[in-house]
Amino acid sequence: MTEHRTGPLVGLKVVELAGLGPAPFAAMFLADQGADVVRVERTGAGFTMPIDPSLDTLQRGKRMIRADLKDPAGLDMVLDLIGKADVLIEGYRPGVTERLGLGPDDCWQRNPTLVYGRMTGWGQTGPLAQRAGHDPTYQALVGSLHAIGRAGGPPQLPLSLVGDFGGGAMYLVAGILAALWEASRSGRGQVVDAAIVDGVAHLMANPYSMLAGGAWNDERGTNLIDTGAPFVDVYSTSDGKHVAVAALEPPFYTHLLAGLGLDRSGDLPDQWDRRRWPELRERFAAEFATRTRDEWTSVFRDTDACVAPILSMTEAPADEHLVARGTFLDRNGEPEPAPAPRFSRTPAGVPSPPPVPGQDDRAEILASWGLGGMPTSSPATGVTVLKPPNQSPLR
Repeated sequence: MTEHRTGPLVGLKVVELAGLGPAPFAAMFLADQGADVVRVERTGAGFTMPIDPSLDTLQRGKRMIRADLKDPAGLDMVLDLIGKADVLIEGYRPGVTERLGLGPDDCWQRNPTLVYGRMTGWGQTGPLAQRAGHDPTYQALVGSLHAIGRAGGPPQLPLSLVGDFGGGAMYLVAGILAALWEASRSGRGQVVDAAIVDGVAHLMANPYSMLAGGAWNDERGTNLIDTGAPFVDVYSTSDGKHVAVAALEPPFYTHLLAGLGLDRSGDLPDQWDRRRWPELRERFAAEFATRTRDEWTSVFRDTDACVAPILSMTEAPADEHLVARGTFLDRNGEPEPAPAPRFSRTPAGVPSPPPVPGQDDRAEILASWGLGGMPTSSPATGVTVLKPPNQSPLR
């Protein structure tokens, strides 16, 4: 039975051609907000996530169909779904869906208003378009990776949040929603070419503008917000844990000094005296090392010093602020990030759990999209495809 959906995207139909990382995340985001997402798993597909499928949060809120896209019956079933969809999401190398018979032109023959979302690292064009890559390689090319790390040390990898999910998935989502708005007026779909290199470069708009204006050094760890300043940094506590400090503005800096018990009227270096920043950093480090992380959390809890405990992934879901906001869900005893952002009038519900392969009923999914009728079977795969009688090639 199809679950009840809530959220601002209820009624939106999305076909996702199964892949890894940013494309599934983008589809999950749409599903979180109420879209009906059908994920098409390719028969005989290669690499999969090395975890129990029931724990793969990126697949939550979706339904799943398996299809052999090299078999005419399997391909026709997917094209039938696309004929009813508003959006298609794919994350293959350029040209792969065209070779499968699922390129934009193939899909627009069935559905001229379809928004065709393409997620790649390098983009659909350019000298590297056909090359393999991963989050660090994309960041390496656009300047973001060079900028992350401490002075005198090597660049540091910021998980895959900056590239795959920030510059990739979220730009694909934004592009899809923009294209849907345009299609609602023009009656025509279009391709959304979401390349991680483009998205991360766009995220770097502020550092690049500061660099152009002489307010940013092209040397990591020497700027105000990249650990260059002692009042925007992380410090070790007496129990071997850490706190994050971001007391950039003077009023916040005043609260920081008060919490640390430091008197600025004495020999303490001035906040903006860059020559004495190493000395100031040593003073801060010595003070933070005198108490535990949780003790410092209590000291700064009710101040505007911009000091926070650095929590691990196992600690974060129990934080009182995050608990009060419901930032994490509990899924069978395991924490899971809740849908975001939040909507006042059409809030998202609790997403259904990730489907286990074989769990969903293909006939029910097709029927729910208006693809009922007499079943036909592919002798090669045994796939049952439901096709409506006298179907028009266009939506």
